[in-house]
Amino acid sequence: MRLQWKHLWYAAGALAVSWIGARMLRPERIAVDVAPAAVGPLVETVGDEGQTRVRHRHIISAPLAGRLQRITLEVGDTVTAGMVVARLAPLPLDARSRQQAEAALETARDLERMSVAAEQEARTALEQARLDLRRGEALAAGGGLAPADLERLQLNERARAREVEGARAHAEAATHDVERARSALMAAGTASGAATLRLTCPIGGRVLAIPERSERTVLPGQALLEIGNPADLEVIVDLLSTDAVKVSPGQRLLVDGWGGEGTLGGSVRRVEPAGFTKISALGVEEQRVWVIGDFDTVPGRLGDRYRLDVRVVLWEGDGVLKVPASALFRRGEAWALFTVEDGRARERAVTVGHESSSESEIRAGLDAGAVVIRHPTDRIRDGGRVQAVAATP
Repeated sequence: MRLQWKHLWYAAGALAVSWIGARMLRPERIAVDVAPAAVGPLVETVGDEGQTRVRHRHIISAPLAGRLQRITLEVGDTVTAGMVVARLAPLPLDARSRQQAEAALETARDLERMSVAAEQEARTALEQARLDLRRGEALAAGGGLAPADLERLQLNERARAREVEGARAHAEAATHDVERARSALMAAGTASGAATLRLTCPIGGRVLAIPERSERTVLPGQALLEIGNPADLEVIVDLLSTDAVKVSPGQRLLVDGWGGEGTLGGSVRRVEPAGFTKISALGVEEQRVWVIGDFDTVPGRLGDRYRLDVRVVLWEGDGVLKVPASALFRRGEAWALFTVEDGRARERAVTVGHESSSESEIRAGLDAGAVVIRHPTDRIRDGGRVQAVAATP
């Protein structure tokens, strides 16, 4: 009997040791951050840091060499068209300089004629856009035109109207340039006692910049002031050329990081046809393209060259099955992710559609409500034991 009890104790000890060993050798649960695959809106965008810019900036420059009197204006002062903003005492001209001044006058006259022609062309385009809009509104009223096509016609009409404003401003500025060149030639015709040449403002607006206010001798073409209307702003952003090819005029703009509350809206007006090389913060050469857009409404607190975060909406949809973009990883040429099922990780191959900065559309391979691992590491294996430590809706 004593021997039997002894054997029983040995057996119990062996079972206990085996159980402890199995527990020690059992794979541990890996803590993972999870989120559900949800159905909702998704917006695909491209963007970068941009800035505001006065739409029509005019630089008042010296038409000829002379002694510039001290500029009394301050940055931010309001000016009107025809207002005297600077005074210049021309230096006597020799024969060669006189020929150059006469050529400058002829050039200004040519630019004036080109500006007038450009304004007429812009007005013709505006009339055509208004006709197209009226026809589109008639078709939309009868159900023959999609709302998106009508919105494009409305945006085109607005863009053409802004082009007319810009062309008119350029024509007025060209006229003032002709007057300035003619006055410079007449003033320089006298000797040392020449009358002071008064430089006038071509448009109304505000002073944006004064490179140097002190009295000094200036050369022909030297910038004296910058004039513009800070209330007439546009948005500019330089995008990678690989992103810029996806952008078209009329697409929506989302503007954040401007210093106020909420997201500002706008639309793309133009994608410039030529790119340029820019060195990134990491020292890498990048090909960038300027994208220019318009605000729907300009906040009064914004001014010229203010920083913005600009995004162009490439695609948007509702009822999209989406997961966090960080949940996806490459498996060969395909996309995959891990789901959590009964405490174990299960690898699933999925088909990815549109993507935003933080979420990705799943077109196949996953059902709504599935719990996915947000940040899979190389420790996670198919069938491995995991423990969810957070669930982010």
